[in-house]
Amino acid sequence: MRLTLYTDYALRMLLYLKSQSNKPSSTVQIAKAYGISQNHLAKIAQSLTDLGYIESIRGRSGGFLLKKPADQINIGELVRTLESSSVLVECFDPTKNTCPIVPVCSLMGVLKTAQDAFFEVLNKYTLEELAPNSNNFVEFFKAE
Repeated sequence: MRLTLYTDYALRMLLYLKSQSNKPSSTVQIAKAYGISQNHLAKIAQSLTDLGYIESIRGRSGGFLLKKPADQINIGELVRTLESSSVLVECFDPTKNTCPIVPVCSLMGVLKTAQDAFFEVLNKYTLEELAPNSNNFVEFFKAE
């Protein structure tokens, strides 16, 4: 299973915000810390805001903060939500499937089982568990 860059950057953004101990961070700061596109990150921030994971603080010292406590942000749920439009293989999307062997193919079932196992593992983790020692992140970003 391969995550989209969108999901990867969303996870990175949440890890960064978790490391900042309730200090608002801008997309410019986060993009610079990771060396990624600020414009791309702004779109992700909007989605995470719309989904209720982060909140936007306006003003001179504004930025983004986690809206939910880190121990309530389930990684499996987040990834499944962000990857909802992405399908593992064509045959998983009945509206776009053109594979002629679907009626007799065993691979589809195996891939579905593998995908379910992937999300089952992610469901076991929260943002808190992925970044329990935010000081490591803070020190890492200071060193850059």
